[in-house]
Amino acid sequence: MRKTAAISLAIFATGLFYTLGSSTSAEVSAQKGGETMAFTINSTAFKEGGTIPKQYTCDSTDVSPPLSWEGAPAATKSFALIMDDPDAPAGTFNHWVLYDLPAETKALSEGMAKDPALPTGAKQGVTSFRHAGYGGPCPPKGPAHRYFFSLYALDIPTLGLGPTASKEEVEGKMKGHILDKAVIMGRYGR
Repeated sequence: MRKTAAISLAIFATGLFYTLGSSTSAEVSAQKGGETMAFTINSTAFKEGGTIPKQYTCDSTDVSPPLSWEGAPAATKSFALIMDDPDAPAGTFNHWVLYDLPAETKALSEGMAKDPALPTGAKQGVTSFRHAGYGGPCPPKGPAHRYFFSLYALDIPTLGLGPTASKEEVEGKMKGHILDKAVIMGRYGR
């Protein structure tokens, strides 16, 4: 009798574990037509793993590329975007730190203002260029570098930071609040 009860309890606990795991997954994922949809970020300027066009670099007009996303978790209250280059000679180089983007935001237009505080309430942090706003790829001569645009869906409406925060400050405030992350990577070389 005890053996049967123990087996039944184990089966129940296993089923409960898988049920809770599925619910959590469903709550964090967005729905589209009843199907779970992945959180993705895209650009009309370049494809995943493709070359970032010159106009978005320091070799030209150095404007931010257009970005759009879909599939953010339903519980998203804000977004943060970090663009960095892990291939820089002195270690990871930060090109863009953008945070407190309102949850209803679905895209960033080309050539966003480089102001530390934006009209939407979003804020821009200081990059490795030592200024706020987008700073495009600007690698030394040699092999192409990889540039990661990482978009974070957060469960809080604001990180509680003023404009011009560092990437490290933004990452510190995001800890424990990240619902999901979407990444697109582009390359640029000289």
